[in-house]
Amino acid sequence: MPRISFFYGITIKMYHNEVHHLGRPHFHAGHGEHEATIDIQTLAIIAGTLPATAQRLVTEWAQAHQSELLENWTLARAHQPLAWIEPLS
Repeated sequence: MPRISFFYGITIKMYHNEVHHLGRPHFHAGHGEHEATIDIQTLAIIAGTLPATAQRLVTEWAQAHQSELLENWTLARAHQPLAWIEPLS
């Protein structure tokens, strides 16, 4: 699964060929032993969990990069290389 960003110990990834979640545009965020699947359009967690601080940081980052996440989603569905998205600073 390609890593598309990393900040504050949080890894953001997106699959190229994932069939879960009914084709719903989403990405994965991992922090330590926790992992969550996040809907790109609503930024709601649709599976898994993150610690509260990590969830807040991921939501802040995703709000700032929502259009880039959607572009990567389109690339992923076409099996194209994904773009790196700037981390939260």
